[in-house]
Amino acid sequence: MNTNLPEAIRIRPMNAREVEKLVSWAGEEGWNPGINDAQCFRNLDPDGFLAIAENDKVIGGGAIIRHGERFGFMGLFIVNNAHRGNGLGKTLWFARRNSLSSRLKDGGTIGLDGVDAMVPFYQKGGFTPFIRHRRFELTKAASGLIRSERIVNVASVGLPMLADYDSQCFPVRREQFLAQWTQQKNAVSLAFMKDGQLLGFGVMRPCLIGWRIGPLFADSIEVADALFQSCQLASKGMPIFLDVPDNNPPAIAMCEKYKMKEVFGCVRMYYGPVPLLDHARIFGVTTLEIG
Repeated sequence: MNTNLPEAIRIRPMNAREVEKLVSWAGEEGWNPGINDAQCFRNLDPDGFLAIAENDKVIGGGAIIRHGERFGFMGLFIVNNAHRGNGLGKTLWFARRNSLSSRLKDGGTIGLDGVDAMVPFYQKGGFTPFIRHRRFELTKAASGLIRSERIVNVASVGLPMLADYDSQCFPVRREQFLAQWTQQKNAVSLAFMKDGQLLGFGVMRPCLIGWRIGPLFADSIEVADALFQSCQLASKGMPIFLDVPDNNPPAIAMCEKYKMKEVFGCVRMYYGPVPLLDHARIFGVTTLEIG
């Protein structure tokens, strides 16, 4: 992993404090991470972060989260400004890809969300573009909002039912992750229930700026809209961000309904087979950092 690196430079796992630093760098880059992201991400996969260090001081890092035996995700790829342009980032990126690939079974898939400028580089690294994700911002809650009587707190929905629904929109079942993600401090986690059936759910988490909703999975635009309205009612006047896939036109239409502003875009790419998901239910992805 460290072949041909200068003697003072090495690639190694990150500890909890360094993961927190990596997430803080993400904030400085304008990525607006969640307040609880560092803890949630590391709880999901304690071995899921690699650093590049100079004299044991971290100068760059990234996530390589193993979600299951056949799916992982690369994100939070950052190299300190002072160390860019000398090939260290490239070395770290390939080390991360290879390390995560080695932790998956043969035939497994790695996903990432790449900014436009990096897409050609990721393609050279074996990734294939799949769909564009666009971040929309709602600066102020709409007027005339209502909370549907079918909206309940996720805590009242059995975790197996929640994980069953989620697994239709995510490449692997992630019950353990959902348990902590939906119950993170100050999060608003809501579900839409009808006749005992779960028709959608969403999690709105506090971020450095306002809130980010993710995931937002729903059977229809009506269910997604009901969940989104309830999130707006709980937003305390702060802006809300939603990361929407282009291959779900009703999701884009919902953003247009509320006159949300597009503020960021990236490309979902895959290394390996493209996961089979129910894209019509994905109104907002969980995160751009870990999938």
